[in-house]
Amino acid sequence: MPASQAPPEPAAALRHVAAIDIGTNSIHLLIAAVDPGLRSFRIVQAEKSSARLGERDPDTGLLTSAAIERALLALGHYRELADSHGAEQILTAATSAVREAPNGREFLQMVQDRHGLEVDLVSGPEEARLIYLGVLSGMAFGDQAHLILDIGGGSTELILADGRDARELTSTRVGAVRLHRDFVDEDPLPAAKLTFLRAFIQGSLEPAVVRVQRSLKPGEVPVLVATSGTAITLAALAAAQEERPPLRLQGFKVSRERIDQLVNQLAAMTLDERKAIPAINERRAEIIVPGALVLQKAMEMLKVDELVISDRALREGLIVDWMLRHGLIVDRFSFQSSVRQRTVEDLARRFRVDLPRTSRVSAHALTLYEQCQGLLHHDHGEGRQLLWAAAMLHTCGQHINISAYHKHSWYLIRHGDLLGYSETEQVMVAAIARYHRRSLPKKRHEAWLQLASSDQRQTVGAMALLLRLAASLDRRPTPAVQAIKVSARSGVLKIALEAASPGLDLSLERWSLAACAEPLAEATGVKLVVDALAPPIGRPAP
Repeated sequence: MPASQAPPEPAAALRHVAAIDIGTNSIHLLIAAVDPGLRSFRIVQAEKSSARLGERDPDTGLLTSAAIERALLALGHYRELADSHGAEQILTAATSAVREAPNGREFLQMVQDRHGLEVDLVSGPEEARLIYLGVLSGMAFGDQAHLILDIGGGSTELILADGRDARELTSTRVGAVRLHRDFVDEDPLPAAKLTFLRAFIQGSLEPAVVRVQRSLKPGEVPVLVATSGTAITLAALAAAQEERPPLRLQGFKVSRERIDQLVNQLAAMTLDERKAIPAINERRAEIIVPGALVLQKAMEMLKVDELVISDRALREGLIVDWMLRHGLIVDRFSFQSSVRQRTVEDLARRFRVDLPRTSRVSAHALTLYEQCQGLLHHDHGEGRQLLWAAAMLHTCGQHINISAYHKHSWYLIRHGDLLGYSETEQVMVAAIARYHRRSLPKKRHEAWLQLASSDQRQTVGAMALLLRLAASLDRRPTPAVQAIKVSARSGVLKIALEAASPGLDLSLERWSLAACAEPLAEATGVKLVVDALAPPIGRPAP
């Protein structure tokens, strides 16, 4: 192991928890590794089984024996998986199909008797609260209001929330499985039945939509966040037609116009035609049309032109709720507002990054960012967090290959799971790390080609130069540079360094910094001057 790398945190520091979501269509398992120090969690295993509990007896409304056996089989396997990971607790929640079935509580008793799992039968509002917590854990809300829409098999949750709290929690008894069971007897549906189904959905959603609209502040324009299988499937169809398809759907945006096009196309297809689409699995092909109609009608009623996808929902919310109850999250707003910081630090630890050193580099980079405004960059704040994240992760490729680690860092960051950052922002963070050393960007480079606009390339180029300068000041395992003094004017950047301890010779750092002069001049035309050793900043020279 290179001297610059710290060993990973011992596995004993992590606490493993499992969450099981018993839904109307599917049963999901999530096993999470909770980091008490970072107050965050990462998913170590996720499973899904199509139990189809929502296909209840049409006359009695009872859960069928076949559906119960499918569910019990899946839950037995999930219990075994959770135990194999050493989960200290298995959090289990059942939603609309079980809470509405006359034999729902009998089913839950069977689950406890056979597998020792105590299942919480959650109400509609509680389901909405858990969905809010799940989305909150993976998306930076900032100060903006968000509408969260979760279209399940038996119910649809609509939540108005911000980073501080959920302002409205609504649950409506309309879902993809329920609508398919009650209304779809032909495929494709004739135009008259589609019109009726849209009207039924509108009438069902109206009370919830009115509630959230009344709770919006004057002039407030919320962001619509869509989660669940219906929204993710439609987003996958839209993403597949992009010139540069995203690697992940978390944070992917889809316009209302595109949703309308997809819904109309799917509604005109037969079941076999939908099953032939690679992005739609067999079970989803059966229920995608009614689910998509709910999403389309909700966007219309809420008067929003775009949605953003969240791949976190109720099961992640169970983990966050457990962390809240166990004191691992004290301030929910603080937890939400630090999504980016926690996900970057978690990724750094997983990639065995020397966090004290990259923290010093990030501090130097942000100092340079503030003091070089107008000379090396004209950024108005958008690049600052991207620069910080790239500085914290720029050495993550060192445990793969020390000589070309910047290229490996680009790949690891590009394919990592940076919660709170959009797909575009993640590409930019990876590219900033890629170009902090060696050659400047070239048009043929894959990392450069993935930047979609000239503005993105300009930001990446400028932030990468700042990171190059900052990284050049950290050549030793222990800190040598206490502070940086920058003078920037008329095409000349003058940098002086203050030593971390009296009498420390900074000739190594000055030599390393001077090596940045050529690429800096080539990229910007700015001349770099490395000053003689500066006296401690704030104290006069003797």
